[in-house]
Amino acid sequence: MKTNILGVQFDNYTVEEAINKSIESLENKKGFVIYTPNPEIVNVTKKDKDFAGILNSADIVTPDGIGIVYASRILKGNIKYRAPGFDIAKGIIEKLNERAGSVYLFGGKPTVAEAAAENLKKEYKNLVICGTQDGYFKDDTEIISSISQAEPDLLLVCLGAPKQEKWIYENKGKLNAGILIGAGGSIDVLAGQAKRAPEFFTKHGLEWLYRLIKQPSRIKRMIKLPLFLIDVILKGERNNAC
Repeated sequence: MKTNILGVQFDNYTVEEAINKSIESLENKKGFVIYTPNPEIVNVTKKDKDFAGILNSADIVTPDGIGIVYASRILKGNIKYRAPGFDIAKGIIEKLNERAGSVYLFGGKPTVAEAAAENLKKEYKNLVICGTQDGYFKDDTEIISSISQAEPDLLLVCLGAPKQEKWIYENKGKLNAGILIGAGGSIDVLAGQAKRAPEFFTKHGLEWLYRLIKQPSRIKRMIKLPLFLIDVILKGERNNAC
């Protein structure tokens, strides 16, 4: 059952459920798409009306941000937990390792995808890294061809939102990929160039606070969260009035 947050339809899946649904989809190899919006990404839909439709076109849409969980509570929705893109991607990789599956890494600065590939090879001995490509390009024709020929079980697209979601939406039919996920900064974490928040922060929905402590310059971005929740409250009141 989906929960509508400002026009974006979120699934009420745990991380494990999203992983299992994704792995099951490989039986059909149909191009199973996962998007994991946070409040910032949902806010993009206010100015870009088509973007909500792109997000809603995915097979799974899960909340990567505690603000989405709070919004669901305000609207009396069904979302109880965050299901971050990194956790879903890492879980799918672990499952693919068990079956000698393949992964294609696309995004990040030059050399980042290669570094992520090397780290994954060390951690997952049976995993096949079938291609890498940085996120700096003008013409993606050769990239699309490379991915299509590689036929990855999992394609990590790490171009940042909304670029990665739009790129997947426009090209998924050409890629011959089993699972496609817009994974943002996950590639930097896999490459060892960025760290996730410690477990205490992630467990208690305080990852935003850890990032703010590490990068005080993020304060301008963080201010948008209460504004997002105000939008949600106002939308809920308008719906109740109707």
